[in-house]
Amino acid sequence: MAAQETPPLALTMGEPAGIGPEIIIKAWAATSSQGLRPFLAIGDPALFAAVARRLGIDCVIQEIDEAGKASSLFASSLPVVPVALARPVEPGLLLAENEAAVLGAIDIAIELALAGKVSAIVTNPIHKRALYDAGLRVPGHTEYLAARCGGVTPVMMLSCPGLRVVPVTVHLSLADAVAALTAKAILEQGIILARALTTDFGIARPRIAVAALNPHAGEEGRLGREEIEIIAPAIEMLKAACPQAEFTGPRPADTLFHAAARESYDAALCMYHDQALIPLKTIDFDNGVNTTLGLPIVRTSPDHGTALDIAGKGVAHPGSLIAAIKMAGQIAGIRARA
Repeated sequence: MAAQETPPLALTMGEPAGIGPEIIIKAWAATSSQGLRPFLAIGDPALFAAVARRLGIDCVIQEIDEAGKASSLFASSLPVVPVALARPVEPGLLLAENEAAVLGAIDIAIELALAGKVSAIVTNPIHKRALYDAGLRVPGHTEYLAARCGGVTPVMMLSCPGLRVVPVTVHLSLADAVAALTAKAILEQGIILARALTTDFGIARPRIAVAALNPHAGEEGRLGREEIEIIAPAIEMLKAACPQAEFTGPRPADTLFHAAARESYDAALCMYHDQALIPLKTIDFDNGVNTTLGLPIVRTSPDHGTALDIAGKGVAHPGSLIAAIKMAGQIAGIRARA
């Protein structure tokens, strides 16, 4: 790779029995119309070739042994860093024997990104239960990436045009999410969000809306005291810790996401999973992007799962992956310029 060239992006295959390989092929085919940067895929070359044939897409699969070769090959082929599967894939059918390759592809992507050989990674959806059965010892993709990157604190941001959201608590029941909500957690996530909006999105003075937990922001304690005892104190700590950012709230969640309200902030810090994801998926279900903040590498992902029920049918929509590829390229570009 010439010194002046930007390293390619790396896409992991995700769960091979899901829609990950299909949307990778579709994204490659849409490169010209979507203006995508060159990328390489990490996974089983035979799987990608089979998917391309099934879709009727003329896509040459080109195995490579160095990431730097991807950019020159990308216009005419899909460059693939090979990770062989143990057994042939049947769409929609999980095979425990193949899960080691799923993790192997992620490991290779992380190593390439940490070494600067790719400018960002875009991870396709994994099936967490299958990986748990195969020995995964962390809750999911994001935590695995954080552990491999030195044990940093990861923050999950979901975005679509016009909205960025970060849930303070993520994959917990609603009762457990309320119990887990602390001023320390809000402070920690808010600091990482504020910094990332500047370093990764180029916003000099980020505006962050902090959502309330209870209806009507608790009605001065009559509908709950979390706003008084947890959220408002955390906002004051955030203002002191991040003077370059503007924090507002606690703001009632039922008036936080309409079009005019969204113009008043750059990101919303939400208190639990569905408070963040329902508005995002309502606004733009097909094109949401999951970005992990707080990592030393750039990582994005489509905001959907493995979709085993439609795998192999050729109907998977690549919009979210395409949006994730674009965002990964944009963040990588901002970091490189900085």
